[in-house]
Amino acid sequence: MYYGVHGKFSATPGNGPALLQLLLQAAEGLRSNPDCLIYLVSAQPGEPDAVWVSEVWASQAAHQASLEDQATRELISQARPLIAAISDRVELDTQGGKGL
Repeated sequence: MYYGVHGKFSATPGNGPALLQLLLQAAEGLRSNPDCLIYLVSAQPGEPDAVWVSEVWASQAAHQASLEDQATRELISQARPLIAAISDRVELDTQGGKGL
């Protein structure tokens, strides 16, 4: 079993594309983290300021540890002013599937 997180980031008006790019940078930075199994960033058609992120981690502790990484913390500080709200966030006990 893995730890999963899924949620929607609503950007401040007009900042959806910038937030999307920052989250894609975060995804690139996680490529070398063996505990991050999936970090999927998605745009929502028809809602340009909505960005969805789906994550699967080896464990909840691995996810928490990733938030202490200096590069991750820098991206979070850049993203915060662009985020109006985070909604539909749910933590999951990911059981498996294609890609895992």
